[in-house]
Amino acid sequence: MEIGGRKLKSGETMAAESVTQSAPPTRSRGRITLLENPKIPFALALLFADAVLVSLIIAFVPYTKIDWDAYMSQITGFLGGERDYRNLKGDTGPLVYPAGFLYIYSAFKYLTGGQVYPAQILFGVLYIVNLAIVLAIYVKTDVVPWWALCLLSLSKRVHSIFVLRLFNDCVAMTLLHAALLLFVHRRWNLGLILFSGAVSVKMNVLLYAPPLLLLMLKAMDISGVLLALSGAALVQILLGLPFLVSYPVAYISRAFNLGRVFIHFWSVNFKFIPEPVFVSRGFAILLLAAHLILLASFAHYSWCKHEGGLCNFLHSRYVFMRMKFALFLSSSFSKKVGKSSSSSLRILNKEHIVHTTKQLFPFLVE
Repeated sequence: MEIGGRKLKSGETMAAESVTQSAPPTRSRGRITLLENPKIPFALALLFADAVLVSLIIAFVPYTKIDWDAYMSQITGFLGGERDYRNLKGDTGPLVYPAGFLYIYSAFKYLTGGQVYPAQILFGVLYIVNLAIVLAIYVKTDVVPWWALCLLSLSKRVHSIFVLRLFNDCVAMTLLHAALLLFVHRRWNLGLILFSGAVSVKMNVLLYAPPLLLLMLKAMDISGVLLALSGAALVQILLGLPFLVSYPVAYISRAFNLGRVFIHFWSVNFKFIPEPVFVSRGFAILLLAAHLILLASFAHYSWCKHEGGLCNFLHSRYVFMRMKFALFLSSSFSKKVGKSSSSSLRILNKEHIVHTTKQLFPFLVE
C-alpha cells in the first residue's frame, strides 16, 4: 500500500486500513445524541402515554355540549352561500371569529359529518399534534429540565378543551405553537404567516403580538419587519376576501370586534366579580390599562433587559435605522451593521425567544 508515494510496511498498512475503516461510525452520532439527551426518549414516551390517556377520555368521559353545535350552524350558513357576517349565527349567538375559522371548521364538518364522536377523535389527534409541537420546542431549548416535560400532560383543562369541548382555541393554539417552533428555527416570515393563520381562527392570538414584534425588531431590520408584517396582512386579506368583497363593514366589525362585551356566565377568571361590574365600561378600561402596564413592564424589565430596557432598545433601533439611510452607500456601514447584527443575534437565542413569547401568557403554552 502506498500513501504519498511512500510504501508502507505491513504493520503500517494495517494501521492505515484501521484508520480508514474507523471513519464510518459517524453514522451512530445521531443515536448517541438521542441517548445523551434524555428529553427525546422521554418526550416520545410522553406522547404515547398521552395518546392512550386521550383515548380513554374520549371513551369514558361525557362530552360537554357548549359550542360545537353552534359552530356547525354557523358553518351551515357559510356553506349555503351566506357571506354577510350579520346573518351567520348559531345557538350561542352571532359568529365572532375571522374567516379562517369558517374554512377549517368546514373541513371538520366534511370529515366528521358534523357528528360529535368523530370530531372528538379528530381533536384527539390535533391534541397529540399540538403536544408534539410544544415538546419539540422544549426539547430544542434548555428552558425546562427533562422531567418537567410531564407537566405538559397534567392539565385537566387542556384535555377538556380539546376532546370534550372541541373549541376553536385548539386549532388557533396549535397553529401558534407551530409558528413559535418556526421562530425558534429563525424562520420569521413563514412563522408569521402561520401566526396570521392562527389569528384568522381566533383573535385572542393577538395577545402574542407585542413580544413577537420586539423579537422581530431584534432579528431583522425595519424593512424585514415590514415585509413580514405585509405577508401576515396578505394572509388576512386573502382569507377574508369573499366577505370583504361582499360585506366588508359587517366582516371587519364582527370578526375583529375589539369592543365586544363578554357574557359573565362563561367567565373563568372573574366569576367573583358581580355581573354589573363585569359588563361595565369602567371595568373593561381598568383591565385594558392593567394589561398595557404589564406589557410595558415585561418589555422593559424582561424582554429588553439585555439591551438596557425598552427605551434604550427602541432608541438603538431608531439610531440604526437613521444610520442605515444616511450611510447606505458608505463602506463603513457594512462593518457597523455587522457588529450590531451579531450582538443582536447573540442576545436572540432560542431560549430568549421562548421565554419572551410565553412569560406574559404561560397558560397559552401548556
